[in-house]
Amino acid sequence: MHPNFNHPNRRQLLAGLASLAAAGTAGNVLAQAAKYPTKPVTLVVPYSAGGGTDIVGRLMAQRLTELWGQSMVVENRTGANGVIGSSTVARAAPDGHTLMLVVGSHAINPVLMKSLPYDTDKAFTAVTNIASSPSVLVVQAGGPYKTLPDLLAAARKEELGCGYSEGLTRLTGELIRQAGNLKLTGVPYKGGAPIMVDIIGGHLPMGVTSVLTALPHVRSGALRVVGVASDRRMPLFPDAMTFKEAGLDGVESLSWYGLFGPAGLPEPIVAQLNQDLKKVTSDAVVQKQMHDQGADITLTPPAEFRSFLASETRKWAQVAQRGGIKAE
Repeated sequence: MHPNFNHPNRRQLLAGLASLAAAGTAGNVLAQAAKYPTKPVTLVVPYSAGGGTDIVGRLMAQRLTELWGQSMVVENRTGANGVIGSSTVARAAPDGHTLMLVVGSHAINPVLMKSLPYDTDKAFTAVTNIASSPSVLVVQAGGPYKTLPDLLAAARKEELGCGYSEGLTRLTGELIRQAGNLKLTGVPYKGGAPIMVDIIGGHLPMGVTSVLTALPHVRSGALRVVGVASDRRMPLFPDAMTFKEAGLDGVESLSWYGLFGPAGLPEPIVAQLNQDLKKVTSDAVVQKQMHDQGADITLTPPAEFRSFLASETRKWAQVAQRGGIKAE
């Protein structure tokens, strides 16, 4: 005799079993989070070793390793402006043991690339924006341009090259061109370091870069920061004007350091990562290290970070559209 699956008692039994299974799954997630991490955590930095993101990533990894008593290992997986390393994280298990640290180009890649091996909005869990610093415009220290108004005046009279190395610096240069109605031509490079070398050598008038890339050369006296893409000046470069001070409204560009996991990262693990990062960044030594590199610790809550990411993509898509820059 076949059982009657429509019998009320049997339906209640099945519903109860389903509830127990769901509760068990939720319990497993909570238990995993309570013990997290249970093994070494890989932090994928999809850019070269020694760059700004790598420096921030290794600092955070060292401090979290000390806090957890479990290793966080930085792994540099370079290529395609961060896409190669990011794609490995998109395919990883969402258990918190594979994370990534990326910069502003992560939100810009969908604007400048026709196809990606993942959906930037759906393939990752946004954990937090750890820190940010403004993009800066640099010139040769001993060159003809001593201030931002000097440079802008020259760029209104004659065609000048402006070096960039990736999506954010490219679009920041384009935003400066649009805001000032300048005769700027973007000059592509494969990294920030070669831009600095060519500016120092007098082969390139200017370049857009990150604070971390420019800082060693500014301290050595070879480069000068003349413009800061922020709403306020930086203590590191007290003589460098904001673009607004020079009459260019709306030129704001942040180099941010965002922590992500694969899609489906459990909420308790996201919450713990945020809590643990607050602990390690509250240390005065860490704060000084970040400040000395021109970065402000932000630790943006996940929901706020997701909204920021969407606004960044919209903003830079509009800049690209106005400048006739098409996805390749």
